[in-house]
This record gives sequence, C-alpha cells and structure tokens, in this order.
Amino acid sequence: MSEPLLDVEDLRTTFHTPRGDVHAVDGVSLRLEAGRTLGVVGESGSGKSVLGRTVMGLVSSGPGVTVSGRVSLAGQDVHALAPAERRRLWGPRVAMVFQDPMTSLNPVKRVGRHIDEVLRLHLRLGRREARERTVGLLRQVGIPEPERRAGQYPHELSGGMRQRVVIAAALACGPDLLIADEPTTALDVTVQRQILDLVASLSRRSGMAVVLISHDLAAVGGRADRVAVMYGGRLVESAPTSRVFGAPRHPYTGALLASAPRLSAAPHSRLPTIEGRPPDPADPPPGCRFAPRCPRAEAVCRGGAPPLLDLAPVGGHPHEVACRLPLEAESTEVGHGR
Repeated sequence: MSEPLLDVEDLRTTFHTPRGDVHAVDGVSLRLEAGRTLGVVGESGSGKSVLGRTVMGLVSSGPGVTVSGRVSLAGQDVHALAPAERRRLWGPRVAMVFQDPMTSLNPVKRVGRHIDEVLRLHLRLGRREARERTVGLLRQVGIPEPERRAGQYPHELSGGMRQRVVIAAALACGPDLLIADEPTTALDVTVQRQILDLVASLSRRSGMAVVLISHDLAAVGGRADRVAVMYGGRLVESAPTSRVFGAPRHPYTGALLASAPRLSAAPHSRLPTIEGRPPDPADPPPGCRFAPRCPRAEAVCRGGAPPLLDLAPVGGHPHEVACRLPLEAESTEVGHGR
C-alpha cells in the first residue's frame, strides 16, 4: 500500500458539558491514500461530523473541548500548527463541504463572492482573473448560466444548485483532500446522484482524496474504496467496500445493512429496525457500546472495550472489526448500488 495522504492516529474529541464529558470521537484511527475515497457511515450522533471537523482542524482544544491524537496530512501534523498556519491549509490542501448549503453560504453575499474570495486570498489572483475562474468553476460543477448565477444570492438558487456552489468553493484551490459531510442532505434522489457523481468524477480527474460522510449506505456503496463504520464515537468496522457490504463482521454493520429497504421485499412488509437507542455520549455503557442493542451480546461484551483487530485481510487490505463475537465471514445478499 502507498503512503497515506491522511493518517489519523487515536483521535479523541471530548466536549466538557454540565452533564459530564461527551466523548464525541473516542480513539479513531484511519488512513487514506491520494485519489481514494473513504466512506464514513453510522447513525446520527455516532460522531461522523465531529470526526470530519476535527480532522479538518475546525475543532481544537480550548475552553470546553479537549482534542488529542494525531492528524497528519501528507506528513504534516495539522493540530501542531498555529491557527494562522492551519487556516492556510484550508482551501489549497484540505477543504470541506458542509451538510446544509443554506447555512454554510452567507445569505447577504452573492454566489460568486463565495468563490472568488477564496481564489484571491489563497491564489493571489486579481479581481478579473478570479471572476473568470469563478464562472469556470460554476460551469464545471454543472450550474447553467454561470455568469448570471454568480451575481445571484443563495436564496435565489435551489438546494441542489446551492450545494454545487459549496462544492465549487471547496474545489476552487484544487485541494488534496475533500471532506464531504452529508453533501446530499435534503436533496431529491436525482440531485443526490448528480452531486455524488460529480464529486467522484472530480476525484478521478484530479487525484483528490475524499472522505464521504453519510448515514446513507447506498450513497457510499458504489463510490467509496473503503468504508469505516462508526458507533458511539468509536470505529467498529473498517474494510474494503465490497467486504463491508458483502460480508460484514460487526453485528452493528450487519444490522445497518439489514435495515436498508430492498426491492425484493414483499409489498407492505415491515422494514427491519435496530432495537433500542444509540448510547448517551455523556454516559456510555461499559464495554462494547453496541452491546445493549446487540442480540449476540454476552457478558464478555460488557467487560471492556473490544480492540479494533484485523480479522481477515483481503489482498493486503485489512478488515478491522471491534467485536468479541463477530459475525461469520459469510457472503450476504445485501448489495450496494451506484
């Protein structure tokens, strides 16, 4: 395997609240090579977004929060940088697409300004050149009439168009790493596919690495090279996409896949669900955090946090699972779409 562009080691993000410490990210380690896509999946509240923001450097130790561990981008420790140095990374080296394009765009700033400001700040382009590049970027992400759209305000665009503007701003400086946090939230299915196909196409053409954060398994199934499954702030399974979808080893991963709707299901049949509720991040259960909801759980599961172990490497790619009673390595009927 090649040297990773992104190397995260034992990352922990803890928020100190009146109810106690909230371990939003609790000991996550992962690697990502240039030009590859990592899908990060899990239920709401599993720590996916906080992981992305911490990797980006948007969450750092200060009043009310403690961050530990190491985030290395092309060998450079992101968290060791001074705030001013870290800001210089945002745009040229690493960029992020946030969940809600309406709140991540300034409502009183024209669409074009969101992009040409990035170009002028980081690439030192003149006003005219930045304007031309902005129009080109809007055209590249599939926005019709880019010259006219650049002069409009965010509320004049549809949700899909706004998300394309956010992507254009993120890609303006040609980053090495793009973190896409639920980039298709609240968009219709057709627009979702267009947005995800756009990100995948740009990644292939430029060699950009992508971290695709989503609760939608189908969204990452046909686009990620590797999938990391999070639960309760921890990584519970990490493997090549085909292995996660074809032969999941963690009971939580298997339950997520079983909960996905299937075209083969009988009409009006009940959708399988995962019983119980996700753990309280301020008061998690001892041992495996999925144990209270897991039908396979035994006393050993509650005795201590299971380590993330490589159970079955495939072609040199590890299949890591944090479970004392993993599922059998058998192929399932669950597929993944593109």
